[in-house]
Amino acid sequence: MSYVFRSVNGGSQKKKAVKDRGTLGIKARKPTYQELKQLCLQQGVLYEDPEFPADELSLFYSEKPPVTFEWKRPKEISSDPKFIIDGASRTDICQGDLGDCWFLAAVASLTLNQKIMAQVVPLDQTFDRNYAGIFHFRFWQYNEWVDIIIDDRLPTFRNRLVLLHSASNDEFWSALLEKAYAKLYGSYESLKGGSTLEAMEDFTGGMGETFDLKDAPPQLYNLIQKAVKRGSMLGCSIDISSAAETEARTTTGLVKGHAYSITGVEQVNSRGRPAQLIRVRNPWGQVEWNGPWSDNSPEWKTVDPSDYRRLNMISKDDGEFWMAFDDFKRHYDKLEVCNLTPDSLDEDTFHKWAVATFEGSWMKGCTAGGCRNFQDTFWINPQYKIKLLEADEEQQDGECSFMVAVMQKNRRKLRKEGATLLTIGFAIYQAENGIDHLPKEFFRFNASKAKSKTYINIRENSQRFKLPPGEYVIVPTTFQPEEEADFLIRIFSEKETENLELGDKIGADIPEPPKPTASPKEESQEEKQFRALFQQIAGKDLEISAHELQGILNSVFSRQKEMATSSFDIETCRSIVSLYNKNNAGGLGFDEFKIFWSRVKQWKTAFLRCDHDQSRTISAHELRTAVNNAGFQLNNMLLQLLVIRYADANLQIDFDNFLRCMVRLETSFRSFKSCDTRQTGEVTLNLMQWLYLTMDI
Repeated sequence: MSYVFRSVNGGSQKKKAVKDRGTLGIKARKPTYQELKQLCLQQGVLYEDPEFPADELSLFYSEKPPVTFEWKRPKEISSDPKFIIDGASRTDICQGDLGDCWFLAAVASLTLNQKIMAQVVPLDQTFDRNYAGIFHFRFWQYNEWVDIIIDDRLPTFRNRLVLLHSASNDEFWSALLEKAYAKLYGSYESLKGGSTLEAMEDFTGGMGETFDLKDAPPQLYNLIQKAVKRGSMLGCSIDISSAAETEARTTTGLVKGHAYSITGVEQVNSRGRPAQLIRVRNPWGQVEWNGPWSDNSPEWKTVDPSDYRRLNMISKDDGEFWMAFDDFKRHYDKLEVCNLTPDSLDEDTFHKWAVATFEGSWMKGCTAGGCRNFQDTFWINPQYKIKLLEADEEQQDGECSFMVAVMQKNRRKLRKEGATLLTIGFAIYQAENGIDHLPKEFFRFNASKAKSKTYINIRENSQRFKLPPGEYVIVPTTFQPEEEADFLIRIFSEKETENLELGDKIGADIPEPPKPTASPKEESQEEKQFRALFQQIAGKDLEISAHELQGILNSVFSRQKEMATSSFDIETCRSIVSLYNKNNAGGLGFDEFKIFWSRVKQWKTAFLRCDHDQSRTISAHELRTAVNNAGFQLNNMLLQLLVIRYADANLQIDFDNFLRCMVRLETSFRSFKSCDTRQTGEVTLNLMQWLYLTMDI
């Protein structure tokens, strides 16, 4: 008896299973922004957010503020507050007393794309008509958009905003955006330190990539031009060698360890020669580059007056400045580019990406195998197949361009619980036909075709590749094994691809039970000896009960040195009787006991083949191989559940637990098969049938 199922929609079904795991009942739907606002207007009250209250816990989780902040609404700060004055611009972003320059640099880039700006910051919000003290903002979070609702109480000191604020004391969209982002991650303190790409991706759902400017590709300026044309968001920074250098100012007016945004690129003629320029902004709203092409530098006198006016060269200390591209590469160390997904681009835009997305998790003993340094466990990591169908039109070498990004989820939100960013990376291998999950032996003899440049402790590790058309397997991993986290893997490609999560099939190849012997006279000599032994054990009722079976298993396996189990749990034996008892009797008859004993020998063989160190237990990461040897094919989610249920604290499984696991699997498959009378892969059960089925497993 053999049957195989594949989870519907690959990773999307796993996503639902992970989200629903451990949840009883159905969560009540949260009221929408419009519903909450309307309720406040009807009741004549200003909204107060119960999820993000105006107290110290919303500010900090590990320290107390140096002074006592007073939470005030904009109407208590300004006599004429406005949400946005004369449109949102990058000059509306001035950093306060919080180390979130990375976020502010992304906000500055956000203002350059009005379509995306309106998606993140709904522009119909106001302090005038129908004001109720409630506002909302939208962020991309791991493949879905979420609406974050806040009240407008903001932390102040001496009636001035202490965190992000606009240059105008009457404008509040940027301060409220920062509050919504702080709520998204649990507190304002959670926003301390980060990568500009992280916020850019949360604004767009795009994919980021990082360039080392000291080892920049020769076509980098063209790449930046293309990214700006595509509507991508860009940032840059200068590395530091120690914490003491954080926000240290250089003699050129640049700041180390500080996030800047790139707001434009232009090429002008200077003294008859082309000059490549790049425009950069400091989110402080002040402190600028003082070298060539800075405000009031003599280089501007060498360009055409129309270029001078077009580039809006008004000398003011607003934090924004131009510099030569060669100087940019010389003084900055890192460039970050956030490429937008197709649904973030205008319909008539020529450049688009095809996107495939999977969600997964690294779990101890099941899918947390670590990098390839750990050959015994690397193969258990999740695996994803990508089929590159055709070469890019612009490629002369017949190769396909694509990007891969692995993002670890929720680490910033879990900071207050001690979570840190794990060191992550990935490798890409040539796929093998007909294999649903590449085994350990494959990785011993096959090198990767491509891989991430490095393992790094960053939220998302991404890289651009070119490979010939064909089928490949992407293996995302943490550097160390047994490190747990949820992750998102995204594949951006110039052409459409076919993608599939490997190891997602569920099936069983269970042998049909042998037909019972017609009469004792026709039995072989071996069968006669087995029957005599059975009659001796079973007694007058010719049935072996669960307790009698326990005695048999304990007696037999206690004498086998290769097995650690000396005492089988009674629940294991009850499960066995339930599986093989066909007549609802109190125990196993002769033919039933013979079928069971044949299966036990198969399961013992499957178990011992995975006990490589002869410890008389198998490691949890070997469970996939063991269940495959026993005829079962399970996906990662099921394997995780089995590890939780049957492995001990050291992630080891003895034969008693393995036996119980096998019995439960076979019972489940046989029960489903008996209910699936139309062989559609789906069954419908009423409550009584469901309870009878589950209580009998």
